[in-house]
Amino acid sequence: MVTVQESYSYCEEVIKIHSKTFYKAFSFLPEEKRRAVWAVYSFCRTVDDIVDEGERPLEELAIFKVQFQQFLKGEIPASKPMWIALQHVFQQFEMDEQAFLDMIKGQEMDLYKTHYETIEELEYYSYHVASTVGLMLLPILAPEHKDVLREGAISLGIGMQFTNVLRDVREDLDRGRLYLPLSVMDEHGYTEDDLKKEVVDNRFIAAWESIALRAEVFYEKFNETLEHYPIDARMPVQLAAIYYREILNKVRKQNYKVFSSRAFVSSEEKGDLLKKIAVK
Repeated sequence: MVTVQESYSYCEEVIKIHSKTFYKAFSFLPEEKRRAVWAVYSFCRTVDDIVDEGERPLEELAIFKVQFQQFLKGEIPASKPMWIALQHVFQQFEMDEQAFLDMIKGQEMDLYKTHYETIEELEYYSYHVASTVGLMLLPILAPEHKDVLREGAISLGIGMQFTNVLRDVREDLDRGRLYLPLSVMDEHGYTEDDLKKEVVDNRFIAAWESIALRAEVFYEKFNETLEHYPIDARMPVQLAAIYYREILNKVRKQNYKVFSSRAFVSSEEKGDLLKKIAVK
C-alpha cells in the first residue's frame, strides 16, 4: 500500500521534472499547501500526457474520465499515488470539482480540434486547459477569498496559455496543431504555409506581438487581484506569473526564433526576478 506521504513525494517528482517554473515558484508555500499543489499538478500532467503521449489517447482519456468519476465517489485505485495524494487534498480543502472536469474537457479538445479561427476561440480553449488550473488551486492558496480571486485566476491562466502558444509554435506544429488564430495571422498577411516554412519576418512578428499584447493584458488583470491572496501564497503566485510572463521577453530577445529554439527563463534569471520583487 502506497502511503499518503509517498504519494505526495511522487507528485513532487512529477512537477520537478516537468515544470521547473511552477516547482520553483510554489516551493515557497507552506508544506500543506505546497504538497496539495504538487498533487493537483500531477493530475493535470496525467491528463496532458494521455492526450499528447498516449498510444490510444481517445480510449485512455475515456478510461481516465471514468476513474475520476470513481474518485469523486470515494473509490480510488489503491496503488496509484496521484489519486491517493489528490484524495488527501480533497479531504483537506473544499475543492472545485467542475474545474477538474473542465480541464479534462479542454485536453479532450486537442484530440479533435487542430486549428483556431479567432482569438476568442483560443481564449475559450485557454480557459479550459489553463485557467482551470488556477481555479483548482484557489481553494488551496486562498480558501477565504476564492470567489474574489476567480476572475484574476482565469485571466492568469489565459495569459499563461497564450504564452505557451507563442513559445511552442514549432512543437505544436510537429503535433499537427496550430494555435495561432488564423484571423490574426490573416490580419497581418501571414499564412499557414508561411508558418510551415518557418518564415520569421515582420508579418510573423506583428501577428505574434498582437497575441502577446493580449496576453500582457490578461497578466495585468491578474495583477489587480494579487493583494487579495493571503501573505503565504501571494509571492508564490506572483512569481509563477512573473516567471511565465518573462518567457515573452525571452522570445523577443531571441529575435522571435520560435522555430529553432525554445525560450525559457534560466535559474539565474529566476533568481534575479525574485530579488526584484523581494525588495519592493
